[in-house]
Amino acid sequence: MKAFSYFCSTRIEMGSGKTKELPALLQSRGIGKSVFLVSDPGVIRAGLVGPIQSALAEAGFSVTLFDALSQNPRDIECLEGAALFREAAAEVVVAVGGGSAMDTGKTIALCGPNGGAPADYADGRLPYTNIAPIVCIPTTAGTGSEVTRSAVITESTTHRKMTLKHAALRPTLAVLDPVLTYSVPPAVTAATGVDALVHAIEGYTCKVTNPISQAFGAKAMQTIVRALPAAYANGQDEEARHAMLEGSLMAGLCFGSADVAAVHCLAEALGGLYDTPHGVANSVFLPYVLKFNAADNKPMHAALARYMGFASDADTEDQAIDKLIGGITELTQSLQIPRLKDLPGVREEDFPRIVELSMKNGSTPSNVRTITAEDYLAILQEAYRA
Repeated sequence: MKAFSYFCSTRIEMGSGKTKELPALLQSRGIGKSVFLVSDPGVIRAGLVGPIQSALAEAGFSVTLFDALSQNPRDIECLEGAALFREAAAEVVVAVGGGSAMDTGKTIALCGPNGGAPADYADGRLPYTNIAPIVCIPTTAGTGSEVTRSAVITESTTHRKMTLKHAALRPTLAVLDPVLTYSVPPAVTAATGVDALVHAIEGYTCKVTNPISQAFGAKAMQTIVRALPAAYANGQDEEARHAMLEGSLMAGLCFGSADVAAVHCLAEALGGLYDTPHGVANSVFLPYVLKFNAADNKPMHAALARYMGFASDADTEDQAIDKLIGGITELTQSLQIPRLKDLPGVREEDFPRIVELSMKNGSTPSNVRTITAEDYLAILQEAYRA
């Protein structure tokens, strides 16, 4: 029997209108009166940050807003935020947005009180201590960062995607309000939704998974595949939006105490080189990595097909796997996810660099099937020819 550990210290508050309770939730936890509010310009333009900022100010909190971040957050942006955090004498980070805002917020909560650059922590030169309390309010159903111990940051000089990972990076509080996701455009709904699905799949299948992660992953897969088409078709579908936020949360709880794997390694390489949105990059590689992994792990991948409703118990393992690959491909096509060759900037001559970055990714060893540089190259070529 394999030993395992599972830990999540985040208090989770979910429900329509929950963001209105934020001042009271912060006051009840006594984690400071000086708030460093992290968001991105798009979320601010959508009108989602103003009411939160006003409610905090009216409740007596001092609020400093930081919005200088990219869709693939960079170390230099985090350092700018960390300097402002210190200047404002902030005590708690509240991140409102998708994965970019939440990962940036986590990194500011780390570098703000302690100094150093993100690479110092990612590469083990500085310890993860004295981290400011982190509160995450997701506005997309995808990243799951509101309950994970990780933040992914791009190193500007090398384009390397660094993963900062430590239990102390888990948010103190996660507030999930489906209302904040209603205005997310269909393309973003699609990409972030498939991102959440990948979290569930890789958290379930990776070599460092555990029974608790797999239980969350199985339920997340089932929930996301059912709800994503409806949320994509109608962003005002209250039931679908709630289900997607719930599925994304469970996917975060799945991989947050396990790991991701080869899909993410390729996606993060793409994002580092071309600034490709993370969910889109995950989406284009998912069917091809599943095909590669299933060849060596038929029972597990047949089970995935059944969790997602692509196959039934009457199907053989081979039939179920064929339906899994076909079902995922049809899903991404129905969501109008672009193909690899259609993504801006992607060139075949860059494939060796993508392979190099993927092999250096700390999650490559977690892939359920051992994967080599040659395997990564073959997957890239197959995805590009599609």
